[in-house]
Amino acid sequence: MLVLVSVQFAHTWEPPSPRVAELIRTGASLMLAAGEDAFDEVDKAVFAAAPNPMADDPVLAAAVRRQNRTNLIRWVEANVRDPGAPVPADPGPEALATARDMVRRGLDAEALQGYRVGQNVAWQRWMALAFELTQDPGELRELLDVSARSIFAYVDDVIARLAEQIERERDQLTHGTHAQRLEVVSLIIEGAPIDARRASARLQYELERSHTAAIAWTDHPELDPGALERAAAAVGRAAMTRPLTVLASASALWIWVAGSAGPDAGALDAALATLPDVRVALGPTARGVEGFRRSHVDALATQRLMARSPQPRLARYEDVQVVALATADEERAQEFVTRTLGELASAPEELRETLRIYLREGSNAARAARVLFTHRNTVLKRLERAQRLLPRALDGRVLPVALALDIVHWRDA
Repeated sequence: MLVLVSVQFAHTWEPPSPRVAELIRTGASLMLAAGEDAFDEVDKAVFAAAPNPMADDPVLAAAVRRQNRTNLIRWVEANVRDPGAPVPADPGPEALATARDMVRRGLDAEALQGYRVGQNVAWQRWMALAFELTQDPGELRELLDVSARSIFAYVDDVIARLAEQIERERDQLTHGTHAQRLEVVSLIIEGAPIDARRASARLQYELERSHTAAIAWTDHPELDPGALERAAAAVGRAAMTRPLTVLASASALWIWVAGSAGPDAGALDAALATLPDVRVALGPTARGVEGFRRSHVDALATQRLMARSPQPRLARYEDVQVVALATADEERAQEFVTRTLGELASAPEELRETLRIYLREGSNAARAARVLFTHRNTVLKRLERAQRLLPRALDGRVLPVALALDIVHWRDA
């Protein structure tokens, strides 16, 4: 129905007056120049209204952010070229892949209502801009009427196309091994009461033992999906066992390996060197169904911290556990960092990183120099500069300073 309405709208289209066309072109150019401010406003509103799987999964969230930008830029650029005209709905391959990922995460067409939220935010910004462009009542009325028809029809068409894709994917995924594994794993992660024997049989993976969860993902949606499978195989080799894998999205794979020791981080890091565009977050090793769930939840927390920075390619929950807890309240975490580090919080990264590694290595400059691949004298000079920027002397304050530096490292790198 949405598509039919929009097609009819296209056939009955009447171009705006030359004056209003120029106003629309000017407004669209100004929105393009606004850049990240407009995008951030849309993102914030969309995620506030989004289902938890969409907002909590960094890979899916990144895809939604990219799609928000694509939709807004496509409409704005079209109105620079042909002001007020209907904008063709072309979600593109990434939008269709995102719709497929929504289905894999158990979401349905209702999740597309985020596009409505984004539309409303963009429309509010557009109206404010329109009132700045002209004070003439006739021009303003025509400008808002023409642009409203254009943007609403465009979003209608995009949602209709994606809803069709979701239904096709749902038909394909409701039968088969992947759907069964995802269903069982989702029940376990959500804490639903489930018989361990029955779940083990459906997964073909014994749950009554120790597990380590991992998440392999990429920030490059065009990456060969086989790279994620190779990363999963590397996790299995590092744990000397065959992994259980569940496809979370086109860009992310959930992994579990059995064993009380967990994967060898050194061996896994070496293997990932051959997969430079793949990153892996490791949860802790824990036993039973609850351990299966808890390890995955902690791997997700690790992934969320890693997603803030292009590095590192591998991290364990043990590496970030304290930071994850400390940053649960973002505002208070920032207050703690500012109060603890003072001017060092905004100093060159090499100063903060040198002090962080120095404290991590037991305040040993020689060991810090080896980790940083630099000379000990260089480390000492940086430490002297870094400590001068602290609001108080380091003596007696090693723990809070080390924590503040870790927060900055994982959150703002």
